[in-house]
Amino acid sequence: MNGLHLRAAARLAGLVVLTALATGCAQQPKPLYHWGGYQTNLYEYFKADGRTPAEQMQRMEAEADRAGASGAVLPPGFRAHMGLLSLKLGRDGEARGYFEAEKRAFPESTAFVDSMLRRMDAKKTEPST
Repeated sequence: MNGLHLRAAARLAGLVVLTALATGCAQQPKPLYHWGGYQTNLYEYFKADGRTPAEQMQRMEAEADRAGASGAVLPPGFRAHMGLLSLKLGRDGEARGYFEAEKRAFPESTAFVDSMLRRMDAKKTEPST
């Protein structure tokens, strides 16, 4: 009887080891979005670390290119942030394109993006001082 318990315990231990090995080698799920350096770029933008909008835009464009090359999806807010940087660079048409792209990619952002577009249009109609 003692030998029977020993064999059962050995089988159980073997099963536990095999299960651990099998799950350890399992493929990790692919992330939903390509975050890349976006969060760092956004933090640095709000921190005002001295990078110009042109430098920030260059980094964002490179990140978008990397995502596109790998077939990954850009995260929420990425295109809107590129639109904001475009506005700072005086590229209103480009900014509008990024804002519209954000709405297409994430329809739930429509109210926010539309408010940004309204503010952008209002600034155009303000008289210069």
